[in-house]
Amino acid sequence: MTARGGRDKKEAEAPSFEASTERLSKIVEELERGELPLERSLELFEEGVALARSAQAQLERAERRVEELLGFDAQGRPVTKELKEGADPARQPGGTERSEGERR
Repeated sequence: MTARGGRDKKEAEAPSFEASTERLSKIVEELERGELPLERSLELFEEGVALARSAQAQLERAERRVEELLGFDAQGRPVTKELKEGADPARQPGGTERSEGERR
């Protein structure tokens, strides 16, 4: 994501999580039939790996976002961050990873 909360070009081009998993399912079905030439099987495998990586990255981003929204870090400790005076808390940058100095 960009600093303004928008999606960068690479993210905008990636298929949705649902589209990725649907396509992955179709690829697996095709490969499991075992009727494809080797080169086509490799092409589908490469596509599947790319889709799986994209879907995993989307899951990880969603998980970080949920953790941020719930206000707990991976160890279950409450996460706090200093807000600039007059700033809208919903618009503060930052992920779930905090240094020890930022934790309260």
